[in-house]
Amino acid sequence: MHPIPRHTPRPADDPQVGVIVIGYNDAAHVTTAVRSALAQGPVVREVVAVDDSSTDDSVDLLARLAATEPRLKVVRRRVNSGGCGSPRNTGLDRVTAPYVMFLDSDDVLPPGAVDALLTAATGADAEVAGGLCVRRELPGGREVRWQAALYAAHAVFEHPAQRPRLVHDTLCVNKLYRTDFLREHGIRFPEGRFPYEDFVFTARVLAARPRIALVPDRVYVWHVRRSADRLSISLDRADIANWRARTEASRLAYEILLGAGQKELARAARAKFLDHELRIYARELGLHDTHYQRAWWAHTRACLAQYDASDWAHNPTAPGRLIGRVVLGAPEPRDLPRLRDLASRPARLLPPYAHSPDGTPVWSADLPEVTLEPLLTRPVHLLPLAVDAELRPRARTALLRLRLHELYGRVEQAGPEALEVEWRCRETGVAAGPRTNAEPRPTPAGGGGVWSAEVKVDWSAFGAGTWDLRLRVRFRGGAYREVTAHAVAGAGLLRRRAAIGARHAPVLVQPYATHSGSLALRVAPGLRGVMSVVRGRFRRLLH
Repeated sequence: MHPIPRHTPRPADDPQVGVIVIGYNDAAHVTTAVRSALAQGPVVREVVAVDDSSTDDSVDLLARLAATEPRLKVVRRRVNSGGCGSPRNTGLDRVTAPYVMFLDSDDVLPPGAVDALLTAATGADAEVAGGLCVRRELPGGREVRWQAALYAAHAVFEHPAQRPRLVHDTLCVNKLYRTDFLREHGIRFPEGRFPYEDFVFTARVLAARPRIALVPDRVYVWHVRRSADRLSISLDRADIANWRARTEASRLAYEILLGAGQKELARAARAKFLDHELRIYARELGLHDTHYQRAWWAHTRACLAQYDASDWAHNPTAPGRLIGRVVLGAPEPRDLPRLRDLASRPARLLPPYAHSPDGTPVWSADLPEVTLEPLLTRPVHLLPLAVDAELRPRARTALLRLRLHELYGRVEQAGPEALEVEWRCRETGVAAGPRTNAEPRPTPAGGGGVWSAEVKVDWSAFGAGTWDLRLRVRFRGGAYREVTAHAVAGAGLLRRRAAIGARHAPVLVQPYATHSGSLALRVAPGLRGVMSVVRGRFRRLLH
């Protein structure tokens, strides 16, 4: 890694960038995306809007905008491709600028994005420049930074192998590319309906060994609309075909890198599949029916059978590798609740904690080949500690009961001294008051190696929204571990209740378990929310 060298500032009116905007039946958003590209200023020479044979008003809206904006070129494909790769390739064929970047019709470029990327690319003489992308959840507006560690500071890499973590950023849209670099190496997207085309494209880019400049600037806003009529490919995971497409794209990315002699990057791509893709889908496996689970399990086993010993050797008790070894070791789906919690972030390894006949920690007695022995020496701040949370709401407060499970003697060895409890609003990031401390105490003899603690929850600290429970376990000597809590779903524990919130106003409280099994809260203020609970209980009494 090298600092970005000094360079002669570019003229402010030096148009060097073409932005390719693709869309299909997205009349509600496409002009907003195009305007965000045009608003980057004179640095943008052209915006090529490629419509993938829409049947709505997209083309008419773009044509009207093009009549007033000479930098906008509108290209309409005659036949819908069914994917994102073909329209992007169409745009690449039409662009004339020396640099190019991509934009989806439902996303936007923030102000200054193109200039930040072009300055980095020209200053470092780099073929590729990348910047920070944020996922913005709509309509709430909550933002999550994508691969934030990669874009924490300005950096330049002579070739991608200097930063193997680059394989984790599979987005094509938060980067600027030298156009002749893409054309000289024949780098294009897969044609037709090919989900996760970004995986293949970014692998082809890395395989060509570009000089890469990274900037901490926010350069792309990825809008996530989970309530949309048509979910994006990455969100529409209801059918097993989505998982098969994702594994195929990951396989091709690995083979592209390996075929180019980029062995370290290829190995990192497989590690990324275990730590990212496998964990996402394993976390949601329990939400699907038996037919999906069996098909997912069989397909995943076939994929993982291609891995060699070195793919499993590094960090063998990392959650993704443990999940993969359990899938490989069992011919049928099993232990789905445990796998779901292990796939959460941070990971939780729920009991039971088994041993092999020789006393080695293992996943279970009937899967002794899945050893957990490295947990005996893993640093305490990386242990997949399991905490159960049981919330018992009352009118003005609630009682939160927490149970920290032993993990092969590591918890007792570390000496838990405090459980710090915090509720944080998912939409705003605001905490419901300061952290609350509780002292974990061992259960009486025969309690199964559990430390217990209780904390009072005051509803007056909560506003409307979704609240996630966050815990920090502090150990003797200053070590600590950030954890989430497994929601205990006993009789009536996750039922909606009316309560008294701030300023004695009525609120509706709904404890629930997230997809990863963590305890969270939905809080809705007002008499209307409370009356809906009263009506529901009255109907149940009548029945």
